[in-house]
Amino acid sequence: MGAEILFYPTAIGWASSQDEETNSEQYNAWQTIQRSHAVANGVHVVSVNRVGFEQEGAMKFWGGSFIANPMGALVYKASHDNEEVIVTELDLARTDATRTHWPFLRDRRIDSYQPITKRYIDGD
Repeated sequence: MGAEILFYPTAIGWASSQDEETNSEQYNAWQTIQRSHAVANGVHVVSVNRVGFEQEGAMKFWGGSFIANPMGALVYKASHDNEEVIVTELDLARTDATRTHWPFLRDRRIDSYQPITKRYIDGD
């Protein structure tokens, strides 16, 4: 509907009891899906996530907020531990150029989307 930037505010973190490999894998999956939204829609994506602890240290919010350009490349990435406020200039002309030369959004097969509006596709 003409969006030039998608914002995804989140509050996602790790259970403090989890191992580092699991934590890293979960963070990378979150970042991958957010960057995929940039590619699929041909827009910049700003994914914001909080930092710090909750539930008496049982949950550590992973921070790692970032900005991805319309091809999913990182423009900025925040730390996992510190609150950060940044201002970054984004080239919104890149949205039109990306949508023209990498028409992922335009070439979607929306006629095939109806089945995914159901929770379970294999039944009525």
